[in-house]
Amino acid sequence: MDRPELAKFLRARREALQPEDVGLRRGPRRRTSGLRREEVAALSGVSSDYYSRIEQQRGPVPSEQILAAIAHGLHLTLEERDHLFRLAGHGTPQRAVRGDHINAGLMRVFDRLEDTPAQIENVLGETLRQTPLAVALLGDETAYTGLSRARVFRWFTSPSARERLPLEDHAHHSRTLVARLAEVFAKTGRSSPAGSLVAELSARSPEFAALWAEHPVLGPYCEPKRLLHPEVGAIEVHGQTLLDPDQYQALLIFTAVPGTESHEKLQLLSVIGAQQL
Repeated sequence: MDRPELAKFLRARREALQPEDVGLRRGPRRRTSGLRREEVAALSGVSSDYYSRIEQQRGPVPSEQILAAIAHGLHLTLEERDHLFRLAGHGTPQRAVRGDHINAGLMRVFDRLEDTPAQIENVLGETLRQTPLAVALLGDETAYTGLSRARVFRWFTSPSARERLPLEDHAHHSRTLVARLAEVFAKTGRSSPAGSLVAELSARSPEFAALWAEHPVLGPYCEPKRLLHPEVGAIEVHGQTLLDPDQYQALLIFTAVPGTESHEKLQLLSVIGAQQL
């Protein structure tokens, strides 16, 4: 571990970021040119004291999990993240198809969508980040662990995963999810995380196994999505997707047609979500 260089690198990246770059508001009395240490710590989900000790060349060697969190908080590119790991004495993480490190450019767009339901997903349908309004609309999809991180796994193994979609839409949604997984499986193979999902779901869900045997192919998917929200009732949203092909991730943005009842319900959800924070 190269403590001096690690500290210099973190300090340089922190001072290069502005509050607006990470979705924070700049206060009128702000004197710091970049981000404060406590702000980076909050963005990374670590304690302010822990992060400060790293910049001050003190404390234990950061774990790979901590480094990955700091890389997210500082919006590092993949190359910068790998450099961070090497400075801390770790090997660089494998750049897998299901990578959880979010592209810095994608994060900059995401951070500006504070008042919009939006989330970032990887190719397996694992939700990596959500705006507060996305949580209010869809529930917290980042809290799952293991295979349950994948939406397709939850859909075919947990009845509660289907509660927010009308019953008449279930068959179409099932087929769409299987087709998406089949597309990833064809690209990555049986030994990939997609292959593990296919094997587990085939063993646990007769519905999935039957659909998988049909070899569904994903077609255009731009129709509106109907949701059953527990507080505001039925709501129809349209999804727009910004892809990051290099890292197999997507930014999903949900909107409702202005002037419709669904648009009014989406605005109501923003109020409900704010009250719950």
